[in-house]
Amino acid sequence: MERIVEAIRNAQTILLTTHRQCDGDGLGAELALYYALKKIGKNVRVINVDETPRKYRFLNPDFHITYFSEVPDLKIEADLCLVFDTNDQRLLEPLFSSVLKPHCKQIAFIDHHPVLSNGPQPTKESLIDISSASTGEMAYRIIKALGIPLDTDIAKALYTSITFDTQLYRYIRNSPTSHRIAAELLEHPIDATNIHRYLFGNQTVQKFAFLAKALGQIEYFCDGQLAVLRVKDADLFHYNLEIDESRDVIDMVMNIESLEAAALFREDSPGEFKVSLRSKGQIEVHGVAELLGGGGHVHAAGASVKGANYADLKGQVVAEISRRLSVSGT
Repeated sequence: MERIVEAIRNAQTILLTTHRQCDGDGLGAELALYYALKKIGKNVRVINVDETPRKYRFLNPDFHITYFSEVPDLKIEADLCLVFDTNDQRLLEPLFSSVLKPHCKQIAFIDHHPVLSNGPQPTKESLIDISSASTGEMAYRIIKALGIPLDTDIAKALYTSITFDTQLYRYIRNSPTSHRIAAELLEHPIDATNIHRYLFGNQTVQKFAFLAKALGQIEYFCDGQLAVLRVKDADLFHYNLEIDESRDVIDMVMNIESLEAAALFREDSPGEFKVSLRSKGQIEVHGVAELLGGGGHVHAAGASVKGANYADLKGQVVAEISRRLSVSGT
């Protein structure tokens, strides 16, 4: 934390970003720092890999964020780049190789995911804290350490980040920290009820039609302890949905009482999959994600896989999770 705070204080031009297909945690954290650093006179910009999903538009991201997918010939020099909600540079490509690495004097990852055993390592300046329930908590601590007073914009962004990644405070790492921060943020007029609705409500008729089709195709393994679901990008397009709107499907599946784990395969194009893995805690799935070239949390992880045959990929994942369930005795 001291290194990060010192780096921010010494930098005049600061770039903020998060992983591609951003979620509420990374987006909220970077916007909170954007507002905070503006207050102390820093020249700060937010540049993300791709467009913000529409569910987060209540934060007015397009007023503050430049999208590399729309402006690939960016010309920028920065003293410091802060990367939120990932420590894996592959999740920032092609932004990382094209802009961040050659044009930022210093790069630091601000993240709460475990560092990969086999894969890119974060820079030595990075702040990795796997005890934090969200990146928003870490952004809050940075703002406090800098002595920047909170305001409504900062509080709204931080509350979005923390609320999203704890799933309405369901996953708080057995710590009161998330609740304590939220209580302070609610002293500002941020309309928490509306934030909850934007993040977890406002489902469309098309989304429920998609869910009815998708959930009816679940396959079960290991005596009903493992659920596997395949979703195709063409199905999302058919129902006029964005990619982000498939994100919560696996969390719905995990509400099934008998399950210990679930795997969702989103086929973005022929042979190209986004694999999402979940566990209720009896087994870890981070290792399975790493075998596929990904990462994440111990009990919630994922990977992007290219050039794969679905049957083979599913078989590999089912075998790995089945082995873990067998070893755990569940």
